[in-house]
Amino acid sequence: MTERRVAIVTGGARGIGAAIATRLAAQERAVAVIDLDEGATSATVDAIRAAGGEAIGVGADVAKTDDVERAVARVAEELGAPTILVNNAGILRDNLIFKMTDSDWDAVVAVHLRGAFLMSRAVQRHQVEHRWGRVVSLSSTSALGNRGQANYAAVKAGLQGFTKTLAIELGRYNVTANAIAPGFIATDMLRQTAERMKVSFDDFLAAAAKEIPVARVGQPEDVAEAAAFFTSDAASFVSGQVLYVAGGPKA
Repeated sequence: MTERRVAIVTGGARGIGAAIATRLAAQERAVAVIDLDEGATSATVDAIRAAGGEAIGVGADVAKTDDVERAVARVAEELGAPTILVNNAGILRDNLIFKMTDSDWDAVVAVHLRGAFLMSRAVQRHQVEHRWGRVVSLSSTSALGNRGQANYAAVKAGLQGFTKTLAIELGRYNVTANAIAPGFIATDMLRQTAERMKVSFDDFLAAAAKEIPVARVGQPEDVAEAAAFFTSDAASFVSGQVLYVAGGPKA
């Protein structure tokens, strides 16, 4: 039987975050699903509980220090010390650089980078105390550059450097840090992108699949399997790595 650990998944109300939360619960992790709106976490939490798992939903803005501190303290009180953290919360504010506003830039940096920093800083206290921990941060193939995503590409590349630094600093405490860089994953976020492009979601997915060597788009569960490995005991000697889950070698 897998030792009971407590995991936090940010942005866990839907999409990739929900798939990761559900997958970790199947590994007998108690899971705290954090999202901006606590009510939005109910579907993920209910699904985990219906399958016999243990989960709570917590509302917090990961870009705000006070929210993060309160959220992590609540998780520790209700579930136990969190020693697994998945930094998944994210937003899109796509635009070409000459159209990108200050708020487009600041919002994306705040949620992705500041959020990962604040959450990791809060959770590492528990990890260090328990001499065991796992941090997984969601990067993206966009870290290699993507038209109309100067803000998003910058933070996703930044998360890779952040991950490698955490691996160096926390390794002595038996804490690993890794990143997952998904490619084209069919989520509601991409559905919104298709709507902005005035393309049907099915056509959007079909066009993307033609460019992917495995001839299909990714699903949230594909990313969840990578997170399950990185957070497992089997991955104790894997740290500071970036795994591209993209259906092929080209991002």
